[in-house]
Amino acid sequence: MLTLLHLLSSVALLVWGTHIVRTGVMRVFGSDLRRILSASIQKKWRAFIAGMGVTALVQSSNATALLVISFVSQGLIGLAPALVILLGADVGTALMARVLTFDLSWLSPLLVLFGVITFLSQKKTRIGQVGRAGIGLGLILLALQLIVISAEPITQASAVREVFSSLAGDAILALLIGALFAMVSYSSLAAVLLTATLAATGLVPLNIALCIVIGSNLGSGFLALFSSRGLGATSRRLVLGSLLFKIIGCVLVVPWIAALTQGLRQYSLPAEEVVIYFHVMYNLVRCILMLPLVNPMARLTTRMIAQDPALAAQLTPRYLDSAALDTPSLALANAVRETLRLGDVVEQMLVGFNEVLQGHQQHRREVAHLKDETDMLYGAIKLYLARLPQESLSTVDSRRWAEIIDTAVNLEQAGEIIDRMTSEVSSQSLGVRKSFSLKGMEELNTLYLRLVKNLDLAMSVFLSGDIDNARRLRRAKHRFRLLNQRYSLGHVERLHHKNLQSIETSSLHMGLLADMRRLNSLFCAVAYYVLEVQDEESHVDGEVGITH
Repeated sequence: MLTLLHLLSSVALLVWGTHIVRTGVMRVFGSDLRRILSASIQKKWRAFIAGMGVTALVQSSNATALLVISFVSQGLIGLAPALVILLGADVGTALMARVLTFDLSWLSPLLVLFGVITFLSQKKTRIGQVGRAGIGLGLILLALQLIVISAEPITQASAVREVFSSLAGDAILALLIGALFAMVSYSSLAAVLLTATLAATGLVPLNIALCIVIGSNLGSGFLALFSSRGLGATSRRLVLGSLLFKIIGCVLVVPWIAALTQGLRQYSLPAEEVVIYFHVMYNLVRCILMLPLVNPMARLTTRMIAQDPALAAQLTPRYLDSAALDTPSLALANAVRETLRLGDVVEQMLVGFNEVLQGHQQHRREVAHLKDETDMLYGAIKLYLARLPQESLSTVDSRRWAEIIDTAVNLEQAGEIIDRMTSEVSSQSLGVRKSFSLKGMEELNTLYLRLVKNLDLAMSVFLSGDIDNARRLRRAKHRFRLLNQRYSLGHVERLHHKNLQSIETSSLHMGLLADMRRLNSLFCAVAYYVLEVQDEESHVDGEVGITH
């Protein structure tokens, strides 16, 4: 039992090492890796190599897939180039497995020592995060050594040998084992490295090891597919296409595993080397053969996963034209238009929330879809403004840049709150056949109408910068706060009079009042930008008058 525990802890250390490398590299080079991927889509070979390189750095094809999915969901990369990048990512994972199985035992303590020193001394710097990645890489190498040591006593047990030997003719079960381990460890790389190590000790027959390798590739595909649930149709098409490519490769190769194993045994090659080189060649050949099929695969997955007609027109940014980035004033105007569109989506979420509040449960899914769109639009606006060269902005443009960012952040947070409010109303109130009192419902409806009105006024102030409307919005914020406070006291008064409906929905009702107060503050925040500018200009004019 202790030997098995040592083996499992060594595997856990291997998985943890790959996680640390991935997070360390992403924190240091995440923006650069995104830029490399987005700049590589013009030619297939560049996209393929970019996928290989990024995956070699982050030690995980799943991490590369998440990057590509974020681009696809924002409409920054087409489906076919994204499939090419994922094919390259599969090859990158295989190449790193080859590198990590070289005899690098001498390097492990050096990497851990260097990593700990740099990370603890400069934790918040880029060098510190590089040290974090060094710790992870050292742990991976150490874990591989520990797996070999831990597995050796197990291989001597006759019962264990009989169990694995009984799998010699069951390729399907071996595929399932490989897929399961890749999904549990969140890394096909860890699954392949462990398989190679166990094959080297003789615990796993060679033909089973090769099937486990193929299964680990399938597992990473299924893992990405499960992770894409709730994403847009384009993202789900991407991961489905990648999975179908892996299934095609599996179907073509598995029937020949027995013959291939028999042929390789004639050369008396080390089992570990055979597993690793098979992994490399399998992915390299499979991905190169699949390259000409990316466009047909994109069309196939588009037919398999249909876009929701009601939301199809809203799934990509409309106004963020990259060609306008050379003209800051035009780019800012485009960002303003997209932010106004974000405000429209938030207003639609408010309407959907009110429909659920009135008992129309079918609008719950619509609000969830609109929440996804607010996330997409906010991310697109943020990335668009990040590409705008700051040194080319005037003082006025810099202020407008910051105002757009803050407004987009506030609207995205408002979307989070509305989605949560809708979910709570749906599950806690109507879902258990409870209802608000007539007075409580009347109060919530009044606040809802005020929220919609204040949001419309806020978007007008954001667009025009009108001083009078900004002051109106500030007054509206204070009136809303006072009204909200009065309704809270009214609810407590109803509890005092033992109103049964108020008692049953008290927690939900007070939570909605608090959330509506936060929403109003987020909507009205834009007024203070305009008023601060006015105050600064008045202050400057006053100083000029005193000088004269």
